[in-house]
Amino acid sequence: MAAEVEKALSSDQHLVAEAGTGTGKSFAYLVPAILYATEKQGEEDHEDEFDEEFGEKPEPKENRKRRILVSTHTISLQEQLINKDIPLLNSVIPREFSAVLVKGRSNYLSIRRMERALSKMTSTLANEIQYQQLQSITKWSKSTNDGSLSSLPVKPDSSVWDEVRSDTSNCLGRKCPHFKECFYFKARRRAANAEVMVVNHALFFSDLALRQQEVSILPDYDAVILDECHTIEAVAGDHLGIRLSSGQFDYTFNKLYNDRTQKGLLVEQKLQGLQRQVDQCRFAASNLFADLLDWWENSGSRNGRVMHPKVVDNPLSEPMEILAKALMQQADGQNNEADRKDFASASERLAVLSGELRQWLNQDIDAAVYWLERSGSRRGLDRLTLAASPIDIGSTLREILFQNEMIRSVVMTSATLATGNDDRFEFFRSRIGLTDGLSIRVGSPFDYKQQAKLVVVRNLPDPSKDRELFEKSIPEQIKRVVGYTDGHAFVLFTSYDLLRRCATSLTPWLAKNNLQLYSQAGEQNRTQLLDAFRRNPRGVLFGTDSFWQGVDVPGDALTNVVITKLPFSVPDHPLLEAKLEAIRDGGGNPFSDFQLPEAIIKFRQGFGRLIRTQEDQGMVVVLDPRIESKPYGRAFLKALPDVPVQFVSKTPKKKL
Repeated sequence: MAAEVEKALSSDQHLVAEAGTGTGKSFAYLVPAILYATEKQGEEDHEDEFDEEFGEKPEPKENRKRRILVSTHTISLQEQLINKDIPLLNSVIPREFSAVLVKGRSNYLSIRRMERALSKMTSTLANEIQYQQLQSITKWSKSTNDGSLSSLPVKPDSSVWDEVRSDTSNCLGRKCPHFKECFYFKARRRAANAEVMVVNHALFFSDLALRQQEVSILPDYDAVILDECHTIEAVAGDHLGIRLSSGQFDYTFNKLYNDRTQKGLLVEQKLQGLQRQVDQCRFAASNLFADLLDWWENSGSRNGRVMHPKVVDNPLSEPMEILAKALMQQADGQNNEADRKDFASASERLAVLSGELRQWLNQDIDAAVYWLERSGSRRGLDRLTLAASPIDIGSTLREILFQNEMIRSVVMTSATLATGNDDRFEFFRSRIGLTDGLSIRVGSPFDYKQQAKLVVVRNLPDPSKDRELFEKSIPEQIKRVVGYTDGHAFVLFTSYDLLRRCATSLTPWLAKNNLQLYSQAGEQNRTQLLDAFRRNPRGVLFGTDSFWQGVDVPGDALTNVVITKLPFSVPDHPLLEAKLEAIRDGGGNPFSDFQLPEAIIKFRQGFGRLIRTQEDQGMVVVLDPRIESKPYGRAFLKALPDVPVQFVSKTPKKKL
């Protein structure tokens, strides 16, 4: 694999590489990437090339050394690369290079904004808890090395962090008294001098989208390595579309003037006229979101999809734009540069939100699908989200990534890309818009025949025909297979609702058998659930989507993975619905061309949670009878490594 990565980088080609668990794929791409970036180019030292006020001007390509960008989907892989793999390679590769973890700007503390927040906290922060959080941030700022949110001992309220974080539109650049010690610009300078930048997919695609407007978040780079690349279609769709929530508008208005707490920028400055304009915007927003909710409930659009532009009037953008202009006038009239920035930043936020709202209501993005999402808020009110995404992300990626003149080579790798005996990864390529380039498939070194087995439970109800009966039968089967391994189990669901009901149903039985339940339906986040599960030898973890992939629990803690249902996407989600329509309109078969291969890749991901090292052993249990009863079930079995398969009855006549 390393040889193929080297070939792709040196010949300016793209590469798709599947590397099974345990192959050491991070070394396979890092070694050739480091050698490529450190080849003698006659480079000069450009320590100050990103000392521009906002670091947004790309440097001339001929004047800089090579730089490789490595992007991952999960934080755990980023940490592995930065804290383990790259330091090891730095100690053995006889060339000097540096590698940095690059985060989005909002992850960094602004010392100036922190000091300013301290001076005006009684007029901007809501309560004593937020005051204490600000004091804690101030104390931490004196000892932190990187000023990054992730290194804060206790995560503050978002409204507190919003007052102190680094912000492009509220930055004084070189005029700032703290410019030299600024955490963000120090991070920028490190990135500008690094040969290897490690980022997450969200930051990478945000930067890629901004570059279409000739702005950038990241320094320029010559080649990209996308690890965990099976997620890039979804992540790119999120960052190349629109996502606006009613909560964003509420939050923006409250930062200016909160009529309930009498806090905000305009209260501090005693600008009653502008406060009344904020109230007008708030009233218009309330009417707009109520109209959208009414439209949804009366339109017959069960899934919230919006097929036509201007389904409701837009009473909000105009008053927001009037307020934005008034705030900019206030900014121009300020003698104090910090006050000027506060007003200018608020004006820019309003203008951006208003523009994106117009874009969404007018459906200005070509070949995109638009939809509404609904969720409850803390006060029991409906929170609406306005979403849009390109239907064919492949054509967009072809243009902005694979045919990008700056990026000579894109290397994409994952443990699961193929859907069968497909060494060219036709399905993956068709989804991301890549038609040329190299391919390589490297198997896992693990002995699956000896280390694992697949158990298929027979004769359960068919979930596509008798969903209710199937779901009623699941708790008894979970008892059986989890009891067999005395915990040590992941139970993977495709539905949060079924997970919640099974957790409720099985809690008494688990308690009786002294098995600890870790449920995604509870209060703990993903990281907390995993840490607790690893510590408890008799744990059972119930997880949905995010636990099918990117989760690493080696050793005895996990010896049993239960797949409750084959992971087909819900076909009535507006984005998937639009994708399937596009396939059908193009003469294809939505099930065989998209739904089946997508489900196979996710099934392989779920199976892959079991064996993480050469010492691991265990079983994967499938409760969905379609893997045996349907012709397409064989495709799921064929996509797995060579592993023994055992079929057992739904009634426990014999041991598993």
